[in-house]
Amino acid sequence: MKGELIFGVNPVKESLQGGRGAFNLYVQISATDHRVEKIIKLAEERGVAVHRRDKNDLTKMCASSHHQGIALEVEPFCYAELDDLLTAVAQSGAAGFLLVLDGIQDPHNLGALIRSAACAGANGVIIPKDRACGITAAAEKSSAGAAETIPVAMVTNIAQTLETLKKSGYWVYALAGEAKQSVYGVDFSGNIVLVIGSEGEGVRPLVRKQCDVIMSIPQYGGVGSLNASVAGGIALFEVARGLREISP
Repeated sequence: MKGELIFGVNPVKESLQGGRGAFNLYVQISATDHRVEKIIKLAEERGVAVHRRDKNDLTKMCASSHHQGIALEVEPFCYAELDDLLTAVAQSGAAGFLLVLDGIQDPHNLGALIRSAACAGANGVIIPKDRACGITAAAEKSSAGAAETIPVAMVTNIAQTLETLKKSGYWVYALAGEAKQSVYGVDFSGNIVLVIGSEGEGVRPLVRKQCDVIMSIPQYGGVGSLNASVAGGIALFEVARGLREISP
C-alpha cells in the first residue's frame, strides 16, 4: 500500500473533493448507501482506481467495522506549517481564532474537536507532536471529513507555541474545571487561542503559565466533569458567538 487508509462516507468524500492524493477506492460489494455511488463517480473523475471488496475484507483492511462500506487509500495526512497558518490568518484581515489541543489522546475526541473547530469557524487546530494522538484514520472518521477542511498544525512544544502566538497578538484562553471565571462571562474579542487539555490531566502546568485567562464551564448536575470534546465544543461556539457579535 502506497499511503494510508481512511474510511467512512464523509471522510472519503471530503478527501476526494480536496487536494489530497488518492490511489485506490475500495467499495463493499453489497454497499447500498446511495452516497457511495456519488463517491465512486468522484473517484472515477479523478482517475482513482475502484475495487470491489467483501465486507469482511474491508473490515480487516480498516481494522474496524465502522467503514460504512467504503475506504480510500490516500497520501499521508499533510500537516500545516504554523508560520503559513498565521500568515494566512493575518492576510485574511479578520481576527484569528485557533484551537490548541494540549495532549488529546483519544482519536475520537481529536476528530470531534477538529469537526467542532471547523463548524465554529476556527482558522486552524494546533496539536503536539509527542504524547498525543495525531491524525489517524479513526480521527478522520470521527471528524466526519472535517480534517480535510481546516488546517491542522503539529508542533514540538505547545508552551513555546503559545508564547509565539502571544507575541503575534493573540490572547490565550484555557479551560479548567476548577476555574472561577465562567466561559459565559468572558468578553471574547481580537485574536483568540482556545486551549483544551488532555482527557485525564487537563492543561499542563507549563502550558497553563502561558494562558491569559483560565475559565470553566458551569455544571449543574451531579457529574464531576465533561468529556474533553464536549467541553471543547461548548467553548468553541461560545468564542464564535462572541466574535460574531462584534463583527460588522
